[in-house]
Amino acid sequence: MKRYGNLYPQITEFSNLLAAANNAQKGKRFRDSVLAFNHDLEPKLLTLQDELHHKTYQPGEYKNFDIYEPKRRVISAAPYRDRVVHHALCNVIVPIFERTFIATSYANRLGYGSHRGLEQFVRYARSSRYVLQCDICQYFPSIDLSILKQQIRRKLKCRDSLWLIDKILDNRSHAEQGQQQSLYYFPGDTLLTPLDHPTGLPIGNLTSQFFANVYLNNFDHFVKEELNVSRYVRYVDDFALFSDDRDFLIHCRERLEAYLATQLRLRIHPIKSQLTQTRYGAMFVGFRVFSDRIRVRNYNLQKGRRRLKRLEVAYDQGQISRKDVQQRWQSWKAHLSHGDTWRLRQDIIAESKLPLT
Repeated sequence: MKRYGNLYPQITEFSNLLAAANNAQKGKRFRDSVLAFNHDLEPKLLTLQDELHHKTYQPGEYKNFDIYEPKRRVISAAPYRDRVVHHALCNVIVPIFERTFIATSYANRLGYGSHRGLEQFVRYARSSRYVLQCDICQYFPSIDLSILKQQIRRKLKCRDSLWLIDKILDNRSHAEQGQQQSLYYFPGDTLLTPLDHPTGLPIGNLTSQFFANVYLNNFDHFVKEELNVSRYVRYVDDFALFSDDRDFLIHCRERLEAYLATQLRLRIHPIKSQLTQTRYGAMFVGFRVFSDRIRVRNYNLQKGRRRLKRLEVAYDQGQISRKDVQQRWQSWKAHLSHGDTWRLRQDIIAESKLPLT
């Protein structure tokens, strides 16, 4: 396997840091942290470049907050200055790993995404009798950092780049706010083994999204090449295997559970992971896929309706413009259009007090 070196000069090149700053501010240009950084942008980037050159760069503290979609998740937002570094790193190393990813892994990849993943899921579901759907327990908090570092080192040999990656991975400030999982023991562990395996990537980082794909990349190839599953799709930690042979999928579940435990120290969710007939419908990225129709998940629909209610209040109070309302509606409508939702969209327009059309 080819290993790549001499990447650090590309990462710390001023033009790359400038491009990283432009990427990091997309959709966030008027936030206080972005405005503060963009004030005297060039001197700040030169200071950052100098810290990276001399390896005095230190990541800052994460800002943690909870979201419920529908279960509680701790989102850890890195300081904006660190997000610029994350983009600078990813600009260089993502293309190296990207070419090793399978074609049916859809999360956090340019040109892929949940809707393309849904389309592939629908094709597989409508051409197969059975589906084995799996969900990994506490995926981001469970990622073993020592295993992840080994995976990265199989592809990269640039010491300076590996130093920066380790700096980002070892920044454990996000764990102090409830991000750590309960200790779990795998076969062969001693009493202290879990304590010797630091775990967890902060949900919300660009680097975390990318490293989450790296961590399951070998697993994807195991499913495709060793289990010989031709119809397989993954979105982050949700994945599905399709076949007309139920016994084959039962066998696959035993093999993949063993692989996840022994190679990655991960567990699949005992309740959310199920083997079912596709004719009864299967849930993926917020939609339930049947043989003749695609429905929106009830929770997602309720969440969208609540968002519209909040928009009504903001619009009545003059906090947002008619244009803003219509832009947000167009975004949600585009998402809904991936299901059989024409009647639903007409009902939402009729019920809403907002100028959606």
